[in-house]
Amino acid sequence: MTAAARKSILVVSRHAHPGSSLPRSALDTALAAAAFDQPVALLFQGEGVLQLLSEQDSRAAGVRNLRKVLDSLPLYEIETLHVDAAAAAAFGLDRDALPAGAEWLDAAGIRALLARHDHVLGF
Repeated sequence: MTAAARKSILVVSRHAHPGSSLPRSALDTALAAAAFDQPVALLFQGEGVLQLLSEQDSRAAGVRNLRKVLDSLPLYEIETLHVDAAAAAAFGLDRDALPAGAEWLDAAGIRALLARHDHVLGF
């Protein structure tokens, strides 16, 4: 695939899990793009940062724990999970509880991340 054909994709996940199919759709989109050798990044904003917690209890909703999927992303060459630092702080997330490779971004960092991607997909 030529460099011109490779378009960078930023997948933005803003919804909590479980209770919504959007978090799973965001991950499926990122995985599909990565499987086709497209450069993919993930940004978690708002309630979406709660997907990063390992102690999710998703059995009651009858869905898989997405943290397990997030932990496998390096296999798809998705190394960094971008996290809205303000949202993480608002929900009391501790950096040590987040997956390896989680990068906290302030508002300026988020703007820069958005600007450097060809496509931005929000879920």
